[in-house]
Amino acid sequence: MSVSESVQTYIARQPQLTVRRHMLRGFIRWLGFRVLWDVQVSGAQNVPDTGPAIIMMNHISAIDPILCMGAIQNRFVIPMTKIENAQHWFTGFFVWWWGAYTVKRGEVDRKALTNSIELIKSGQMILIAPEGTRHPDGLGEAKDGLAFVATKADAIIIPTGVSGAVGWNTKLKRLQRPHIQVNFGRPFKFKAAGARATREELAQMSQEAMYQLALAVQDETRRGFYSDVSQATTTTLDFINPVDYKRKP
Repeated sequence: MSVSESVQTYIARQPQLTVRRHMLRGFIRWLGFRVLWDVQVSGAQNVPDTGPAIIMMNHISAIDPILCMGAIQNRFVIPMTKIENAQHWFTGFFVWWWGAYTVKRGEVDRKALTNSIELIKSGQMILIAPEGTRHPDGLGEAKDGLAFVATKADAIIIPTGVSGAVGWNTKLKRLQRPHIQVNFGRPFKFKAAGARATREELAQMSQEAMYQLALAVQDETRRGFYSDVSQATTTTLDFINPVDYKRKP
């Protein structure tokens, strides 16, 4: 999304991006999944075909969003990317080609939050890293932005764990293909979807969602702050059956 473009205009041109996204996803799967990396995808059946949704991703390397964009084949995910990526001479082309939208890091970017909510309400699926920045050593404490967006937009959340991507470029320099896992966990909604949640309620929702993300991260050494999954609770969560959101033949 360009700086001057309204979210309504951006939503309206989503169908126009289909061919470009098909092409780039094919390129990612050919070059990335077959040549550069050894990628194993599991739980793909947990990604609903339709409906407002969020891919909730842990963030351990620069290629995590690309891995998710390539791993999801039944629909397209729209990543939220830092504004610096859109302004960079190299990454900016791919941000524009796919049609990602930007966020200003280090501050509460209300425009990005509004854009996220409106995109989801229109039936799109977006990608959010709830920690806000990379945590290669393991999950850090989440911010409440994802819970806020998800409750406002009544979104299905798919916790998505990426493992094995740390140091991928170093391995390539040694002529080694890094083994990477992308695992889509059990999808859920927040019970408070559509309601006005208090700060305390948002914090509880964020914590419970992060434990679901930790369970989706197959490399247990990268679960970080949420390593003790025995502490996981589901008071604020409603688990959903993705079959209910499959396209009719």
